[in-house]
Amino acid sequence: MTCLVARTGRELQRYNMGRRQVVGCIPYRYKDGSDGAISNELEVLVITSQKGNAFMFPKGGWELDESVEEAASRESLEEAGVLGNVECQLGKWSFMSKSQETYYEGYMFPLFVKEQLDLWPEKNVRQRIWMTTTKAREACQHWWMKEALDILVERLTSEQKQEEENVLACSFN
Repeated sequence: MTCLVARTGRELQRYNMGRRQVVGCIPYRYKDGSDGAISNELEVLVITSQKGNAFMFPKGGWELDESVEEAASRESLEEAGVLGNVECQLGKWSFMSKSQETYYEGYMFPLFVKEQLDLWPEKNVRQRIWMTTTKAREACQHWWMKEALDILVERLTSEQKQEEENVLACSFN
């Protein structure tokens, strides 16, 4: 059973030298091909901000009672309504909050989506849209999330090339 209530409040919020620690995910999948098979065309899920139509990836506070991976998974569920596998960290960024003029530390992870829910905690305050990585990069409002997306694309492209090389090497043997 999945919890369908978003956490609120900052009592359990993590800080490092005065900087609030936030965690986010880039939910991704491979688009279904016209023949029903999975293609190698990558799509990522962006969401709107609560207070507007700006696009971003799910992110929020990392709390004391969870691992960084658990926080990333929770934020993806609460804000985007997706479940999946949190993969190896993309990086850590320091950035300033636009609204509060305070510094944050942001950790980003890829999340390979296994399930997309019809109901999720923030369904009524956010929209979610699957798009190509190119469109997502243009639409995303945060520079540090764009950098994380670039790292994800490079990682997945490298893995795909490695797999293709392995297949070719096997076919020659």
